[in-house]
Amino acid sequence: MSKSRPESNRESVERTENCYAPVAELHDLFCKKLQQCCVLFDFLDCVADLKGKEIKRAALNELVESVATSRGVLIEPLYPEAIKMISVNIFRTLPPSENPEFDPEEDEPTLEASWPHLQLVYEFFLRFLESPDFQPSMAKRYVDQKFVLQLLELFDSEDPREREYLKTILHRVYGKLLGLRAYIRKQINNIFLRFIYETEHFNGVAELLEILGSIINGFALPLKSEHKQFLVRVLIPLHTAKSLSIFHAQLAYCVVQFMEKDSTVTEYIIRGLLKYWPKTCTQKEVMFLGEIEEILDVIEPSQFIRVQEPLFKQIAACISSPHFQVAERALYFWNNEYILSLIEENCQVILPLVFATLYRVSKEHWNQTIVSLIYNVLKTFMEMNSKLFDDLTASYKVEKQKSKREPHVHICSYPLIISELLAQLLIICSQQWWSYYFLQEHKTCIFEKRVG
Repeated sequence: MSKSRPESNRESVERTENCYAPVAELHDLFCKKLQQCCVLFDFLDCVADLKGKEIKRAALNELVESVATSRGVLIEPLYPEAIKMISVNIFRTLPPSENPEFDPEEDEPTLEASWPHLQLVYEFFLRFLESPDFQPSMAKRYVDQKFVLQLLELFDSEDPREREYLKTILHRVYGKLLGLRAYIRKQINNIFLRFIYETEHFNGVAELLEILGSIINGFALPLKSEHKQFLVRVLIPLHTAKSLSIFHAQLAYCVVQFMEKDSTVTEYIIRGLLKYWPKTCTQKEVMFLGEIEEILDVIEPSQFIRVQEPLFKQIAACISSPHFQVAERALYFWNNEYILSLIEENCQVILPLVFATLYRVSKEHWNQTIVSLIYNVLKTFMEMNSKLFDDLTASYKVEKQKSKREPHVHICSYPLIISELLAQLLIICSQQWWSYYFLQEHKTCIFEKRVG
């Protein structure tokens, strides 16, 4: 958009009177204004061509008002002119970020300088698509695959105002031009795959996921294999992104939409999340736990049984986290009535998985809030199944006493490994006489220390 035209072109932008013209003249006036609005101005120079910029702004406003309020204005000859004007104005090479280390959560985005005109072009395009006179059969000749691909590339704009317009417009295109639906899904799939495995950068992930949430909601049953593959190969791996926090809410919504459409994908989803569970980022762990709770809110009991063991092993690991927010978020599961009912139905399986962790952390955790939450969970389990609770308490205490009496048992189980390591060290040091004799002298001592 930040381009200039020769002076002769700028001078061609003249205000066309658009008083209440007869319908016969309206089409001609509309076409002339569309052509006038194909002239671009340089907005990087704030004081250049002020008159021309104002004339174009007024013309765009008139076009927006006309397409929104007048009936019968969108006749077939105007379609190519309208799409040409839109294309000339919005399709451009996006500039590189002014900040190479741009963080969407911390830094202010670079706003599009030409937004005073660009906004009106997007508004015209939106009103054009939403007009009662809009004919998809005519529009599909000009809004084709190439047009859609260029539209999708614009989602990488840093300007959130532009991405918001693009989101609404692409959703309207998807809804009205049925022949482009599969192509749009395929290209969004490609954008996400590049983002996950190549660039790790794309500004419009959240907006595209928001569109997908609506698209998934409209999928017919049974789900096609391509949709299931998209879930497993694209949506689940998206959880590995460093910038997950920017689009996690939209991603979690898409995942839950898939579950509500077809409960058989539940196991793929939960096992996928467990596969990509964060190891070092506590912020992401808290997000994963929040998403798991959303999933468990709508899970069917039959599907819960299939994933309860690996799931609660991970939840137990989170409870033992030294980071109190992770432990707290995991313990909040017991405040959810539906999840609590699922736990109660499967207490015989779940309690043994988490009991040792709960008991140990209740004695060792540094944060008193976590300790209080654990006591509440233990109390809940005791009320659910007192006999099992007592049996686990007794066996835990026996194991604890046993480990105290035999503190070095775990060391003595590795003499073979130690012997092999020493053998390798002897080979490496064989040409260094001092190391060789040192190891020979201390080898027996090491074994005696380990075994004794």
